[in-house]
Amino acid sequence: MKPIAPPTMDFNFAQVFSIFPRSAPKPRSKSTSAPMASKDGKDTKGFRNYTDSAHQARVERLYHDKYTGQTVDYATRMKADYGQFNRGTMSVWDASMFLDDIVDQSDPDVAISQIHHAIQTGEACRKAEPDLDWFHLLGFIHDLGKILASPRFGGMQQWEMVGDTFPVGCQLTDANVLHHLTEDNADMKNPKYNTQLGMYTEGCGFENVTWAFGHDEYLYMVLMNHPENRLPREAMYCIRFHSFYPWHHAGGYTYLSNAQDRDMLPWVQKFQKCDLYSKVDKIEDFNALKPYYQGLIDKYVPGLVKW
Repeated sequence: MKPIAPPTMDFNFAQVFSIFPRSAPKPRSKSTSAPMASKDGKDTKGFRNYTDSAHQARVERLYHDKYTGQTVDYATRMKADYGQFNRGTMSVWDASMFLDDIVDQSDPDVAISQIHHAIQTGEACRKAEPDLDWFHLLGFIHDLGKILASPRFGGMQQWEMVGDTFPVGCQLTDANVLHHLTEDNADMKNPKYNTQLGMYTEGCGFENVTWAFGHDEYLYMVLMNHPENRLPREAMYCIRFHSFYPWHHAGGYTYLSNAQDRDMLPWVQKFQKCDLYSKVDKIEDFNALKPYYQGLIDKYVPGLVKW
């Protein structure tokens, strides 16, 4: 399998947010549940506006397509296909360069490229947990699976890659955003799948559920297949379930969770704040940050990765 040549980037990496000091801030106390503000002072209640955002039309189109297309059959086929890891090999850093191609069409909050979102989230994680360097890397790579939407790599349609994730094979509940757009999902007309538990048993655990195929599941699969992956299980869990907003944000699907999921929920919710509330439209120059994140990649996910 030949290595993939990374795309040439035409922007510089430099400071991203002046509010993030280069020296590590003092650790916070364990009570960190106070509401966060975004980097531009935006009230956090203004995030995830699926009612009347500036991007409402494109967001609704994407979720309609996503809810319609993500079925048990589709998710199973995609996982088998992309689980062959035969798209080529490249380092995590080189893969991240493809994120500059992508503006997430499911995002009602901002319209910036995903490489900028990666840096924004990584820096928010540095501020939240200055002593946990794996948490910083998690912020930088958490959306790396979206490279499959890059025309220079995967070329998939965005409904196949982005947006909130959810279980397939059971009822699409109103914990899912824009729930009224789920009516064209074929599985919801199949009595095997359209009940609360569908094809699952209560308390089976999320690891035993079939998920809508997307950037979370793809990156999780890729990193689990990488023999040099040294990320802790908390990071891997957040990679897989950070977009499961119907659970960690809306409180749905708890009947499928098990003890491991409940134990991991605080980590997902801590990361979710860094992911969501770091988003702003302002794009900064952040060349100075490359050595830091490259060093973390070398420490936790070194070498060439099969994609």
